This record gives sequence, structure tokens and C-alpha cells, in this order.
Amino acid sequence: MIYRGFEDLDVWKLSMENSKDVIQMAQKNFSKYHPLADQIIRSAISIPSNIAEGHERNSKLDFIRFLHISKGSNAELKTQLILSKSFIETDSHKHIDSLILKTDSVSKMLYKLIQSLK
Repeated sequence: MIYRGFEDLDVWKLSMENSKDVIQMAQKNFSKYHPLADQIIRSAISIPSNIAEGHERNSKLDFIRFLHISKGSNAELKTQLILSKSFIETDSHKHIDSLILKTDSVSKMLYKLIQSLK
């Protein structure tokens, strides 16, 4: 496969997939205006968005900086998902645990990408 853009990055694809799943979970489990749901959604959206923005800056140093920002947002999302388990029905905990595992995968992938760019 020929690399064409950020859409080809596996970490971007996985973070997009996780963002969609996180948004659906938040909409299902929280009332429309719950502040934790709002923050979870913002964090989830921030991860692939910063990967894309950093890539499009056409500077390796900027890309690395934005990957670090994505990594931070990913840690923020993981924390918020762990916290959310305190506020929702226990039958949703397994689903949230799978989302948390995806944040772990995204974090590892971001770390490896950052290291490969240095």
C-alpha cells in the first residue's frame, strides 16, 4: 500500500474507530447535557483530529508535537472512561473496558510513531 496521508495511518484509523464508539457510548449512557459525556466526546474527537492536523503541517517537529498532544488527549479519555464507570449501569462496564483497551493500543501506537519520527 502506498502511503498518501494521515488517513492511511493505522493509529488514526483506530482512534477514529474508538472515537465513534466512545461517542455512541456517551450518547447512550449519559443524559444529553451531562458534563462528563461532553468532556469524553471532546477528548475522543481531539485524538484523531490532532493526528491529522499535525500531519498536515508538513513539519516533522510539528507532527511530533501534535502526536504528543494526541497522546495526552488519549490519556485524558482513558481517565474519563474509567471515571464514567462510576456513573453508569454495570451492564455497560464491559463495553467501556473494551474502549479503555483501545486507548491503550492507541497510546502504544502513538509512542511508536513518535519514536520512529525522532
